[in-house]
Formats: sequence, structure tokens, C-alpha cells
Amino acid sequence: MQKLNLPEYFVKTRIVEGQHQIFDEIRRKYVALIPEEWVRQHFINYLVVDRKFPKGLIAVEHPLIINKVSHRADIVAFASNGKPLVVVECKAPEVAINQGVIQQISRYNILLKAPILILTNGLIHYCVRIDFENNITKSIDSIPFYQEI
Repeated sequence: MQKLNLPEYFVKTRIVEGQHQIFDEIRRKYVALIPEEWVRQHFINYLVVDRKFPKGLIAVEHPLIINKVSHRADIVAFASNGKPLVVVECKAPEVAINQGVIQQISRYNILLKAPILILTNGLIHYCVRIDFENNITKSIDSIPFYQEI
């Protein structure tokens, strides 16, 4: 798999019946190792190891219903009171972070109302903080530590 613009982490992989799989520490199971999943697992490790997000407060492929249509947010990190703090949308490294991706995570956040949104393809990361009271979205230079949110 491609080298990412993230620290390197030990990840468990295996091959079952010709399918490459990676172990998801949050879901506690092996999943198909596709490029987007490679990014997602590395970003989860980044949040947990480097940014000190509690593993128990992270959901992967968090289900959402928007206009009666099922969606799944790649990563949602919660506060201890259950409120969403961070929504992360992961794409494969070859997928550009474009207006469509911004619209996708924005739709998810209409429901979730998280103050931090992160878009990543593993190579480029965009992070914004949303001030809901003043209706302001501001780009931030680095991914915040869990305790800073």
C-alpha cells in the first residue's frame, strides 16, 4: 500500500482466500484492505496515538439517516457525554479532496453538529473548526489534540 503523509504505525494485515485484509482496532475485526481503508486505519491510529483520542469514544462507519437515505460517516469521535466532536471523511490517496467531498461531510454534519471536520486522502489533510453560534467556519492549521476540542 501507498506511503501516507501520516506517521507509520504497525497494522495487522492478512490474506484470506486471496483478499487482503486489515485489522480495525475500533470495530475489532478484519476488513477488506482497500486504499480508503488503508487511509482510515492510519488516520484512526493518528488520532489515538498522536492526538490522544480515547479509542472507546471513536466510531467507524457511523450510520446516519439523511432524508430517509442511509449513509456512513468514516470516523466520528465523541465527547464523554456522547456529543460528536470530530467527523473525519477519508478518501483513497488517488481521490482529490474536492467540492463533492466537502458537501458530503457537510451533509453528515447537519445531523451530527460536530465542531471539527477533517477531510483526508492520507496525503492531504484539511481541518476546520465550526462556530455554530456565530455561523463561522475557520480553517485550522493542525489537527487538535482531543483535550483541546
